[in-house]
Formats: sequence, structure tokens, C-alpha cells
Amino acid sequence: MSFLVKFQSLWVIFAVLLGLYLSRFEAIREVSGYLITPSLVLMLFGLFLGMPLREVLDAYRNRRFFLISLMVNFLITPAVAYLLGYIFLRENTALWIGFVMLLVTPCTDWYLIFTAMAGGNLPLSTSILPVNFFMQVALLPLYLELFFSKEGFVNFWSILESIAFVIVLPLLTAQALRRLRFSERLSFLVNFQSLFLFIAIVSMFASQGQAITHNPFLLLKMLPPLLIFFLFAFLLGIFLGRLLLRSYQNTASLTLTLMARNSPIALAIALTAFENEPLIALALVIGPLVELPVLFLAVRGLLLLKKLSL
Repeated sequence: MSFLVKFQSLWVIFAVLLGLYLSRFEAIREVSGYLITPSLVLMLFGLFLGMPLREVLDAYRNRRFFLISLMVNFLITPAVAYLLGYIFLRENTALWIGFVMLLVTPCTDWYLIFTAMAGGNLPLSTSILPVNFFMQVALLPLYLELFFSKEGFVNFWSILESIAFVIVLPLLTAQALRRLRFSERLSFLVNFQSLFLFIAIVSMFASQGQAITHNPFLLLKMLPPLLIFFLFAFLLGIFLGRLLLRSYQNTASLTLTLMARNSPIALAIALTAFENEPLIALALVIGPLVELPVLFLAVRGLLLLKKLSL
């Protein structure tokens, strides 16, 4: 586990604060806007270099886990996300969209760390990652079109274009290099994913920091719906795991895959599809600030349940 991954919650906060400080300087604000998308593309390219497409088929080995995960992450969670956003955030459509984008993209990376800490089924958790990734990329434009087309914020084709540029192009390039056995020369990029995300977050807050500092109380509006969602996902994961999987390891894996969200992927899409709406990206950066401490608490809760044999 690299230093940046191990202390992700701390450096995300540091990246936000550093970006806000740098936003005070006009020259930095102008330059930083051009660094966001390249940093995210490099981050995702490194991620895709280490993701063999054939692993998608591995998720089908445990059909019950696979079906439960897909049903909750891509049917129940979007409905819950929209409802919570409507209750708490409908007065600010940009935050509402960012909140929904965060919750409809299940995690494809760091939740494995928490699964290992909780003593979950790590191979099973790993096998669902490629499926989660391809499902969220395919369905995100549909969710946004369904939920927000009437709000005037969402351009379906703009979202598809951003996905093609920041997701599909790096994915196809990485897979082509893997097939040509050229990826080993670029393997160092796999180890720098967190660094590129750090640069992207600093750049985003440096370029849009003034919009954020002028609206400080918007951050607090995100907290109640996020905490309610994480509590809902935690309890639902334990209930379904105990009822249908009947194994602590599989229950822990299910619970964490239902809780963890994939803010880097959603952020990459938001920064290109909604470049004139910084509050959408802001919502996607707030997510990890709340999510990572909550996942630590979830791990402690799962271990306590294991100890009590519940």
C-alpha cells in the first residue's frame, strides 16, 4: 500500500486546502484550469493499465453476490440518491447533480483496502470491480438524463463526449498497449494514480476556489444526505449479506462495495461535461472527505459484528 493510498483521507483534505490557498493568485487560477483534465486522464490511464478486461468474467463465479451487488448499486442506490438529493439539495441543482453522480458510481479501487482491513473476501471483491466500472460508465448518462433533463443542466451528448474522451480513449489505449506487451514500459504510471488525482484536486480548487469560498455553507448541505446514504448502505449490506450470503467474509465485501463510491471517475466526467458548473465538481470532492472516515468506522462496525457473531 503506497503512502498516498494509505493516508488518502489526509492528503485529499490537504489537496483541497492547498488548492483553496493557491486560488488567491490570479496567475495560478488561470494555469491550473488546464491541468485538471490531463491529470485525470493520466490517472485513469494508469488504472486501466492494471485492469485486464478478461477479469470481468470472474464476477460471475458467485452469482448471488454478483446479482445482489448489481441490483443495489444500479437500481436501488440511484433511486435513493435522487430522493435524498430532492429532500436536501433541490434548491441547488448543481450540488444535487454532483451528489447523484457520486452515489451512482460504486467504487473501483480503494474499497479493497477497507475490505482487507475488515477481513472480507478480497478475491470476490476484486472480481466485481470491472463490472462496476463498465456498468457505471454505461448508465451514468442515462441516470442524469432521466433525473435532470428538465432542469436544463444536462446535455446528454456532452456527457457522452466527456466519457469518450476521459474514459473510453484511455481505456482502449491502455488495453491496446497491454495486448502489444508495451504496457510494462509504462507500468510506473500505475503507481502514480494517487499523485495524478492529487494534482487534479489541487488544480480544480485552485481554478474554482473563489466560487467555493464565496459559498462556504454549501459544504454543510452535503453532509446530512451523505451520512444518511452511508448508514443506509451499511445496514442494507449487513441485512442482505446475513440473509442471502451467510458468510461474514462475503457480507463484509458486500457491505463495503455498497458503501464505497468512485469519486475520481465521476469527477473526471464532471470536469469535462460540466466545466462551467464548479459546484458539481465540488460535490464530488466533498464525497471522499466524508466517505473515507465513514469507511473506517464501517470497518470497525463490521469487526465488532464479527466478534459478537451476529
